[in-house]
Amino acid sequence: MYRLPGFVLNCHGATPPLTAARAPQRGGEGVDVERKSAGLDTIVGPAPPLDQVAHGITFGEGPVWDRRHGRFLFTDIIGDTIWQWVPGVGAEALIHPSSHANGMTFDLQGRLVVAGWSARTIWRVEHDQSFTTIASRYQGKKLNSPNDIVVRSDGTIYWTDSPGGLVIPGMVGEDLQRHLDIQGVFCLTPSGDVHLAIADCVYPNGLAFSKDESLLYVNDTRLGLVRAFDVAKDGSVGAGRLFHKLSGNEPGVADGMKVDVEDNVYCTGPGGIHIMDRNGDLLGRLLLPGHCTNLAWGDDDWRSLYVTTYHSVVRTRLNIPGVSVW
Repeated sequence: MYRLPGFVLNCHGATPPLTAARAPQRGGEGVDVERKSAGLDTIVGPAPPLDQVAHGITFGEGPVWDRRHGRFLFTDIIGDTIWQWVPGVGAEALIHPSSHANGMTFDLQGRLVVAGWSARTIWRVEHDQSFTTIASRYQGKKLNSPNDIVVRSDGTIYWTDSPGGLVIPGMVGEDLQRHLDIQGVFCLTPSGDVHLAIADCVYPNGLAFSKDESLLYVNDTRLGLVRAFDVAKDGSVGAGRLFHKLSGNEPGVADGMKVDVEDNVYCTGPGGIHIMDRNGDLLGRLLLPGHCTNLAWGDDDWRSLYVTTYHSVVRTRLNIPGVSVW
C-alpha cells in the first residue's frame, strides 16, 4: 500500500468504491466556456482541457493540493473518507472513517487542517500522524458543523459554521443537538482562542482571502451570493458588502471558492464555476458536468484547477495561477 511520510492511513473497514487513474483521463471535448467579458480570455484559453481524476465518490468536497508531497487530497463526505491522489501512482483512502470531513487546507507547518463536519470540530493531522482537535466550542457551546476552511499568513484559521452536518442525510454524526443560534464565520488564533469573526450570515459556505489578505470573501448558499469583508492587520473582520450575486438555472449553488494571483474570484454556482474580476463583475463561467461542490488550485505551477462534484473530480488548466496553499 502506497503511503507518503507525515500522514496517517487509517482505514477501518471497507472504503467506498472509487475509480481513479494514475494519470487523469482526458475528456473528449474539453470545458465548455461561457464568455461574458473579454477579460476572461486572459484567464481561460480557447480550448481548456477537461481531465477526469476520480469517479465513483458519493459527495466530493474539500479539495486541496499538497505541494510538499506533490499530491491532491479530497473528501467524500457521505463516503466518510479522505482520499489522496498521486500523479503516476493513483488514488487510495488516506483516512477512513473521517467523521464526514468536509473542507481541508494546510497550516504554516504543512499539517493538514480539517473542517470536521459531523465531528463538529476543527482537527489537524500532526507530523507524527496523530490527530489533534484544535477547536470544538465557542463560549463553551459546541460548534454547528464546520464547513470550509482557510489559513491566514499569520497562522489564524478561519472557517464557516453552517448546521448542515446536523441534518443532511448521510452526513450526520451521533450528536445532532444544535447549541449555537449563529451561523457564522469563526477563527482560531495562533494563541488558541476561538472568536466569532462574522455573525450575520444565513448559510455561510465557501470562503477565501484576496491575495494580499485585505479582503475575506464569504459566500452564502441559500442567498446565492458572495460578500466581501475588510480584514484588519490583526485579523479582525469588518462589515460585509455585496460582491456578486450568482445567476443561472442549472444545477449548482454557491459552495467552494478560490482566488487567483490577479484577485479574480472563482465560485461554484449554477452550471459550474463562475469567475468574477476584483470588482465583482462576471467574466464568464466554466460549464462542467455534474453538480460542482468545490475547487482548488494545484500542480507545481498552481495553474491547474481541480473541481470536485457530487460523484467525481475533474481538472482543467488555466493561464493565471491561483493563490498557493501553504
